[in-house]
Order: sequence, then C-alpha cells, then structure tokens
Amino acid sequence: MKRKIVNIDKDKCNGCGLCSEACHENAIEIINGKAELLSDEYCDGLGDCLPHCPVDAITIIERESKEYDEEAVQRRIEEKKKSKLAKPCGCPGAMAKKIERVAKPLAKVKEDRSSVSELMQWPVQLRLVSPGAPYFKNANLLVAADCTAYAYGDFHNDFIKNHITVIGCPKLDDVTYYKDKLKEIIELNDLKSITVVRMEVPCCSGIVSAVKTAMLEAKVIVPFREVIIGTNGEIR
Repeated sequence: MKRKIVNIDKDKCNGCGLCSEACHENAIEIINGKAELLSDEYCDGLGDCLPHCPVDAITIIERESKEYDEEAVQRRIEEKKKSKLAKPCGCPGAMAKKIERVAKPLAKVKEDRSSVSELMQWPVQLRLVSPGAPYFKNANLLVAADCTAYAYGDFHNDFIKNHITVIGCPKLDDVTYYKDKLKEIIELNDLKSITVVRMEVPCCSGIVSAVKTAMLEAKVIVPFREVIIGTNGEIR
C-alpha cells in the first residue's frame, strides 16, 4: 500500500538519537551512528520525531510500504520495557555510566573544594538519559534547570552530592516531553526523593510543573522539594 512514512537522510544524520527518544512507537534506533527506521510496520507516519531533529535529516514522504501494525508496536514497546536496555543516543558521549566517588578527608575538601565533582552518572541532559538506566534505581533525583549551576556557586556540594542529576531548560525545550520522560523515570525506579532546583524567572517554573504532573500521571508521589535560585546566585 502507498502511505505517508518517515524518511531519514543518513548523510545529514549526526546520530544524536533525539528522534529515537521522541518516537512513541520505538520505530527508530541508532545503528552504526545513524538513525534508522527499523520497520515500516512500526511507523505511523505522524512525524513526532521531526521537530526533534537538529539537522533536518527527517522528512515525511509518501511511498509503497507495509501497513502500520499497532499490535507489533505494542509488542516492541513491551519488550524494550522488560529489557530496560534501550539507549537514548548512539553517540559515545551519551553512553550511560555510573561514576564512583571516593570520599576525601574533610580537611582536604575544604582546602581544595573547587576541584571536587559530585556528579554520579552520565549523561545528565534529561533528553538523553534512559529511564531504565540502573543508576536511577532507589535514587535521590535532582532535576535542575540549566542555569542554576552557573548562578549558584557551590552547586555540586549543596545539590548534586548524593543525587542522580538531570538537567534541562523549560523555556527552550518541550516541557511535555520532559513530563513524559520524568513520568517513566518515576514509574520504573522507586525513587527516594525528588529535588527541583530552578531559577527565580517565571519561565523556569515549567520544570516544576513537569515534575509534579509526572508524579500525578504516574500515580506515584515521591518526597519533593523545590529550591529557587535568584539571578544574583542566592537561594530565595
């Protein structure tokens, strides 16, 4: 049959993986550093992936293809949930990993505090993390607006320490996408707590809304706190 379907220009594709994360049918994967449509049957042709491609490598075309198979899509989604091995990005820089931190003597920390990183995992961008990554299990989750770490001088010690960290910008990114990703993280991982750190500017409240709505939709209420950082770098 002839129908509308996703077309990926591999010459343009940079392998970032954002299209794969945006595809609700899990029809796209990063293979050998390039996005690839796994099967015509998985693609509904609606193009949810299009606005997430930073290099305009994805278009919707009309061509002969297999009919969209919703049952096959559901089977694939369930398989990926069970395996929890889905990776959000095929590029090496987004490969999930846990970072072990060795505690330093307090005197040494005070002497050389500026050099201490408390980051416990990689990646940190909310758009790149996999909800099934093992470091989320029973974690204290920090959801931080991008600007907060630049505005607040001791961000690592006061917020990142002993937390799994995800960051994003509610003004520049899709807050609905954030909400959906956070909902999945909450559903899968039995989180201990969620701390949201945001700037005092009004647009930054979107990241708080995303977390609260995610908890409501997941029907899981996690101990929650909100911290607001002023543009002068002080906690409000």
